[in-house]
Amino acid sequence: MQGGLESFLDRLQRATTLEDLYRATEDLRDRYGVFHVVYHWVNSVGERYGAGTYSTEWVDRYLDRDYLMIDPVIFGCYSRFHPVDWKELDWSSKASRAFFEDAIAHGLGNQGVSIPLHGPKGQFALFTVNDSCSDVSWDMFKQLNLRDLILIAHDFNKKALEFEQSADQGPRAALSPRELSAMTLLAKGMSRAQAAQELSISEHTLRVYVETARHKLGALNTTHAVARALSAGLIVV
Repeated sequence: MQGGLESFLDRLQRATTLEDLYRATEDLRDRYGVFHVVYHWVNSVGERYGAGTYSTEWVDRYLDRDYLMIDPVIFGCYSRFHPVDWKELDWSSKASRAFFEDAIAHGLGNQGVSIPLHGPKGQFALFTVNDSCSDVSWDMFKQLNLRDLILIAHDFNKKALEFEQSADQGPRAALSPRELSAMTLLAKGMSRAQAAQELSISEHTLRVYVETARHKLGALNTTHAVARALSAGLIVV
């Protein structure tokens, strides 16, 4: 990644959609050879969005179980301004340990570092890299890459703030045909797996369409997005 950092940041700055951010996290995951790269933000009015490589199952489970209320990474990073290794956080409570075990069971690794990002009007974001390895290997990874990851994290946040500013300046963009199809199938009661099969796409690609639609609709989760799409007459079931 050393020789390609400037090129990557240039492509990131040309991103125009949430789908572009998803592709950027996948690119980073592959370049660094880690389990996951995730960017998650809360905008100035409390709407939550994210782009990353966590599985659909884990994202849905996180939301369904309201893990946001107990996640030590969120609580441990909110008032900090420097990178936080997950080992530095308080995992002592029974709920925190159960949460961590559940995360591991759903494809997360045992190591993580999150970079807190604070923007205007209360905007808060985290850029996280996650992997499974020994403490020695993880410390070496951070020593080699953390400086670049901090630069990348701030550019991700800069791009997210541009998205928020664009949304504030006028009506949200209409949903694309693929986004409408995905939301319609979910509104009909299909599971993500069934909807993906119906559209002849992977579940991961379906998640990208759902997340971009959710972002455009200003919804907090998929159910909220479906409800907003129905009430606005964007989809009919």
